[in-house]
Amino acid sequence: MSAPRNATPTFPHAVARLRTARLARSTRPFLARGGVKGERCEGCRLRPSHCMCALRPQLATRAGVCLLMHDAEPLKPSNTGWLIADVVQETFAFGWSRTEVDAQLLALLDDPQWQPYVVFPSEYVQPAERAISALGCDAPHSGKRPLFILLDATWSEARKMFRKSPYLDRFPVLGFQPEQISHYQLRRAKRDDHFCTSEVAALCLELSTDARDVHAGQVLERYLAVYTHHYLRAKHQLPPQWEGDAHQALQSTLQPS
Repeated sequence: MSAPRNATPTFPHAVARLRTARLARSTRPFLARGGVKGERCEGCRLRPSHCMCALRPQLATRAGVCLLMHDAEPLKPSNTGWLIADVVQETFAFGWSRTEVDAQLLALLDDPQWQPYVVFPSEYVQPAERAISALGCDAPHSGKRPLFILLDATWSEARKMFRKSPYLDRFPVLGFQPEQISHYQLRRAKRDDHFCTSEVAALCLELSTDARDVHAGQVLERYLAVYTHHYLRAKHQLPPQWEGDAHQALQSTLQPS
């Protein structure tokens, strides 16, 4: 696989739009690690030499993903909520505030086509009956599509968001206790079982009974691996390996069966 031509996405997805809105409110520029010298592609947030916009595999799914993003998350190049929006067409993104709730978010939660699930570790859920470990067996027949609500933040911030978002209290909480260890390498986590946002989204999608969702989850896992490869190669001033294992795995997942 040779390096594809750079291709900026034809339209901004939900996280890109939220980033633009967040930048418009800023009183000073946000500097990611690398400082002012770190020029980045607007489409994938990587250095232009490592751009992977041409690999963007946006897919139609039955499930949707709703990202509640802590203040600076849309601005961070290492944020993986961006990758979810690259892959899953039905991705929504909203900034989180303790004192204000976006009216469009509330409208989405009340939309009868969706069955929202808050995704968070079940050990923090009160009352315990609110926690579930799988999608309801009647979900495919209810006429409602699953909407996975992910709190996109650091772990300490996410716990605060979970406690202080009462408008989410009416929804079931989907918790994971996976045996696998997180492969995310771009930010340090205190525990190996703390997953990055796109890993969580992939796990959610793979719980679905809809083959499109399961496929999207698999693609998202491999898309994260490619992004991680490009990010770390750029960090260490090495060219991306377009014929490497991560790229080959992504392409094999995208091949028609």
